[in-house]
Amino acid sequence: MNLMLILQAATNVATTAAETPVVQEKMNLWTMATYGGPIMIVLALMLAFAVYMLVERLVTLKTALKEDSSFMNRIKDYIYDGKVEAAVKLCRESNTPTSRMVEKGISRLGRPMSDVLVAIENVGNLEIANLEKGLVIMASISGGAPMIGFLGTVTGMVTTFYNMSLNNSGTIQLSDLSVGMYQAMVTTIGGLIVGILAYFAYNYLVSKVDSVVRKLEARTMEFLDLLNEPA
Repeated sequence: MNLMLILQAATNVATTAAETPVVQEKMNLWTMATYGGPIMIVLALMLAFAVYMLVERLVTLKTALKEDSSFMNRIKDYIYDGKVEAAVKLCRESNTPTSRMVEKGISRLGRPMSDVLVAIENVGNLEIANLEKGLVIMASISGGAPMIGFLGTVTGMVTTFYNMSLNNSGTIQLSDLSVGMYQAMVTTIGGLIVGILAYFAYNYLVSKVDSVVRKLEARTMEFLDLLNEPA
């Protein structure tokens, strides 16, 4: 009788346990990243640097595009009135790529127009080089991050096969595969995310630099026309 009661209790406990749903913990981004191993640290640093470069370049480009709409008219008035020093002072106060180019052109007044143009173009090339600073690194991140992610994929697969080789029981357990497979998949995802974000950021910055270049070219032509106009 006691044996029957024990068996019945055990059956009830087993039935209850089978009917109780297993609550699985949901994986968040941080948990997923931890499965990627050390390569995720490299990708995180690349992402942080890409974000820093994006913000820093945007601030620089915004400053370069900012300009007083009356700047060229004031320069024209100063030059026609013979107030060269006042024109140079205005350029230095403005402190923009355009004003630095115009200041260089003013310093060459009285020389042939070809000399003035060359002087302005030299300053313009320096300004453009300063605006493009760091874009090469951004491009390298956009191309290198996916490759580093694929490197994590290869190392993850190597880890998987190595764990399998250590299993002498002849039966492959999921635990033997999960660590390496997690690393392989997570690093691929991380590399692609960083690469895609850096790629779009790079193209956006290039478009902003092109806008500044077109503006500098327009101001150069406007300044040269100003010198050729009769007073």
